Amino acid sequence: MENNVMIHVEGLCKSFGDLDVLTGVDIDIHKGEVLVIIGPSGCGKSTFLRCLNMLETPTDGKIYLDGTEITSPKTNINKQRQKMMMVFQHFNLFPHMTILENLTIAPIKLKKMSKSEAEKRAMVILKRVGLDEK
Repeated sequence: MENNVMIHVEGLCKSFGDLDVLTGVDIDIHKGEVLVIIGPSGCGKSTFLRCLNMLETPTDGKIYLDGTEITSPKTNINKQRQKMMMVFQHFNLFPHMTILENLTIAPIKLKKMSKSEAEKRAMVILKRVGLDEK
């Protein structure tokens, strides 16, 4: 595996009963690379992404994140998930929280960032998209 490979996938398969959704997917995703996954509805795009962060357990194959095999039962997947991010197609905000609270909950809870640092970073993001006054 090359030094700058961030995600390495070998022979990834995922089936739901008799339905084979992913069959033998092999890919290397390099640090700094921008990758777009396109295709018609139902072709396995979301299943592939859910397998990459182990929200779906692959039927077969191996996935490595920065050299660590995350498909191994010995791997602390919650620790590995702190290194990755996924934007869902249909996202939902917590309706009982402000936008600032929605933006800061993960950095505070998962990355152990201080509340003030998380709020400072969130305000930069909100300003960038013109929502800092909200």
